[in-house]
Amino acid sequence: MQPRKTDLARTALQAHRAPLDMRQRRLLILCDGQRDLPQLSAMIGAEASAMVIQLIQAGYLVSAAPAEPAPQDAPASAPTAAPAAPPPTERRRSLVAARIYLLGILEMQRHPQAAALFHALQRARSDEDVIASLHTALTALPGLTSPGYAERVRQRVVEAMPDAHAARLAHAAIATA
Repeated sequence: MQPRKTDLARTALQAHRAPLDMRQRRLLILCDGQRDLPQLSAMIGAEASAMVIQLIQAGYLVSAAPAEPAPQDAPASAPTAAPAAPPPTERRRSLVAARIYLLGILEMQRHPQAAALFHALQRARSDEDVIASLHTALTALPGLTSPGYAERVRQRVVEAMPDAHAARLAHAAIATA
């Protein structure tokens, strides 16, 4: 099963008013329809399966079955038409998703500087302010956590952002280096 967010979940993540705790929010962010339960359990912990069930029952997630492999022992004499390949779909990316993800990461840190970065990112309104706050937080994160963890967070933020904004974030990183 590869759970993915519903419209209710997207609204809840953007509004910050839903009755979700930090771990449920983090799980919702990670449920993109591409990760299965073992991958989510490795990221969240053993309770991920139970949380997924709760979020499905609450209407925040739907379960998407992984694609089944084609049977290998099909008779060679039966002519089969090649199924039409679905058109490639590009992952939806948004600056809001990158912001919400990094807010969740900063919220998990138990450091006064992380709290200040969290509030600065939360108060940012324009795209330029959000990108500047993302850059500041990503620059400070290696001092608050391990460098490897900080790099994984940076990669996820860049994955979530639209390409144009990711390029601006990279440009800001080069300009300050």
